Amino acid sequence: MKARFSSTPLHMLVAFMAMGAWAAWANHDHASAQMWRAALLQGALSALLTLYLKRVVEAINQRYEGAMALWLPPLVAVTGSAALLIALHLVAGTPAIVATVAVPLLVSSSYVSLYNLTLVRNQRHSRGKSFDEER
Repeated sequence: MKARFSSTPLHMLVAFMAMGAWAAWANHDHASAQMWRAALLQGALSALLTLYLKRVVEAINQRYEGAMALWLPPLVAVTGSAALLIALHLVAGTPAIVATVAVPLLVSSSYVSLYNLTLVRNQRHSRGKSFDEER
């Protein structure tokens, strides 16, 4: 059962369903075709970004220490994610782009920030240092 909850495909499915549903709701006042296009696009992007965000944070985090390791990985991951979401929703003609991407960006930025903080703490713990000692 534990393997099911840590499964990447399961996380991707949940991201697809949750953020696709959010995009449908955010665009429900517009034409049905626009609403469904936004929902499917956001769902697919959220599923793929689930993989991207984790890998980007891990890759950047390994290259830096101190304050850079704390703020740079989430900044790069969220900026890239926001640019991709906005650009593709513009191309797709999503009517309510700000509302469509607001929740996915809030969720993903929270996730990558907490995940990165965990990575930084684990690195510092493995080196035997606390946050206060590195300041």
